[in-house]
Amino acid sequence: MRQRAGDQTGSRRGELVDRSRRAVQWLQPGLVVKRWVLTSALGFVLALLGAAIWADLKPIYWTLTTIDDLLRVLAGAGREFTGPLVLLVGIGLVLLGQSRSFGSIQRALAPQKDTALVDALLAQRRLNRGPNIVAIGGGTGLSTLLSGLKRYSGNLTAIVTVADDGGSSGVLRRELGVQPPGDIRNCLAALAREEPLLTRLFQYRFTAGGGLEGHSFGNLFLSALTAITGNLETAITASSKVLAVQGQVVPATSADVRLWAELENGERLEGESNIGEAQSPIVRLGCTPPRPAALPRALEAIANADLIVLGPGSLYTSLLPNLLVPELVEAIGRSHAPRLYICNLMTQPGETDGLDVNGHLRAIESQLASIGIQQRLFDSVLAQDALPAGPELDYYRSKGAEPVDCDLDGLHEQGYRVMLASMQGPQQRSQGRDFKGTLRHDSRSLALAVMRFYRAKAKRQND
Repeated sequence: MRQRAGDQTGSRRGELVDRSRRAVQWLQPGLVVKRWVLTSALGFVLALLGAAIWADLKPIYWTLTTIDDLLRVLAGAGREFTGPLVLLVGIGLVLLGQSRSFGSIQRALAPQKDTALVDALLAQRRLNRGPNIVAIGGGTGLSTLLSGLKRYSGNLTAIVTVADDGGSSGVLRRELGVQPPGDIRNCLAALAREEPLLTRLFQYRFTAGGGLEGHSFGNLFLSALTAITGNLETAITASSKVLAVQGQVVPATSADVRLWAELENGERLEGESNIGEAQSPIVRLGCTPPRPAALPRALEAIANADLIVLGPGSLYTSLLPNLLVPELVEAIGRSHAPRLYICNLMTQPGETDGLDVNGHLRAIESQLASIGIQQRLFDSVLAQDALPAGPELDYYRSKGAEPVDCDLDGLHEQGYRVMLASMQGPQQRSQGRDFKGTLRHDSRSLALAVMRFYRAKAKRQND
């Protein structure tokens, strides 16, 4: 019994300390709360003064008389005792009123969330002060990066390729004539701040049903909104409001882009889904129509960026298609923001066989040269540190993939600034022959490495 009573006392004490801490947090600058509370108080006093003047000052006289009588009564008990008592009662009433008021606001705005309102406001202030980051890419790599970066900044822009022609996106593109929504859907879900159930609904993929099997709800939702609003950009804006997206998602172009690739053996492949299965090294990538126009929002985001990131993702089907939009490339070239290329962990059979980090960079520079850009856009590289041996690595090697090696000395000689980090997700253990693990970037580790690069760059510039 004594132990239980002690636990309860300790719990109450901890709760009191926690409440006191939150009360002090309301005094921190930048919450944009105190100024409006004081404004309301001043307005209340002025309203009372105006009413008193209108009533020929009689209410003021009555109020002062009442206060004077009350003070005389209280002072009779000894001002050394009465003064502190009245002061403490007044402070207690103010704190109680503020606590209950903000508690009511918290329950009204977010009844299911446990985060205290002051903590939520402090977190939002920190995110609002985060850097303007533009992430360019597509596929799962971009959505993984975004889900990590949203912990550090609310000023995120994802510029997404719209060249996908496989799976659910490909079917909707062929049958409805809409731009492929799959990569955009993944980015919206990654940046969503709304309830997890709504995000899961957006990512839900039908496993049965004639005509529905294989489609995700989010793809259908975006396609329907595109048909209603007339363009994908407006549909994305509407979806962003539904999911309370932190930042913005912008297609690289509004054109109906179709990829093609020329291989080393002279063969030409049409379509993004076919390029990923190339049987010979890719020597050139292009699209139809050539030189598609960029969206103004994408150009504006790049112009205002504090950091521009390319990758991670499939080199020829997720990253380079964005660089087929000349206006995007020119905007990146004009930007004074640091530019970072994030390399993949593993090679992709049929797309990047045998390429190390240097090979990936050469492919990017070759692609830029093909549209007349000789400037090196990404001179900083984030690459994976040596991957530990294990069943995951053996599994990937059995499928024809290898770790993307990084020749630090060679890259430094070419003028690249290289940062190595451990960015893979938690190691998964094999279960006999049924191992189906993945070696992918972990969103937290990846975002942490990117922010370390940005902070180090900003520090050098300030020094």
